[in-house]
Amino acid sequence: MTATPEFSRPVRIDTLGTTPKHVEIGADEKERAALARRFGIVEIERLSAEAAITRSGDSVVASGTLTAKVTQSCVASGEPVEEAVDEEFRIEFRPQPALTGEEDEIELSEGELDVVFYEGGAIDIGEAVAETLSLSLDPYPRSPNAEEALREAGVKSEGEAGAFGALAALRDKLKP
Repeated sequence: MTATPEFSRPVRIDTLGTTPKHVEIGADEKERAALARRFGIVEIERLSAEAAITRSGDSVVASGTLTAKVTQSCVASGEPVEEAVDEEFRIEFRPQPALTGEEDEIELSEGELDVVFYEGGAIDIGEAVAETLSLSLDPYPRSPNAEEALREAGVKSEGEAGAFGALAALRDKLKP
């Protein structure tokens, strides 16, 4: 049995049809703190989303926009880096396919990367929004002091470490 996600907003499939159902969701302080812990970031100050949800047979599509304000730690200095997220999304929910053996894999094409499988009679738009936020975050946030912190730690810049940097170092060694 899996635990309930931090930002769960289930929508029953039997309440959906071809006419879009508009939903607006927002995470409260406790939910934002739990998501920040899960994502390993300093803070989620704000998280909300608007979506239009439609159903065709067993498939459900949610299209909308999520907005958030987050604080992450700079990868170089550890200083706080604020980021505003304004991300459009389109997520298709499909029933969990039946697996026939231990080594079954589900192959998705590039056009199916935003597919979420569900079980039972509901989808969880809140968890889908939380996962979309996680994927939208800058994986390497940098503060204005990042370059200085890296230099002080002895990390070479891309120009110093790349092929041209190596050639420049060789040139300097060959000078009389």
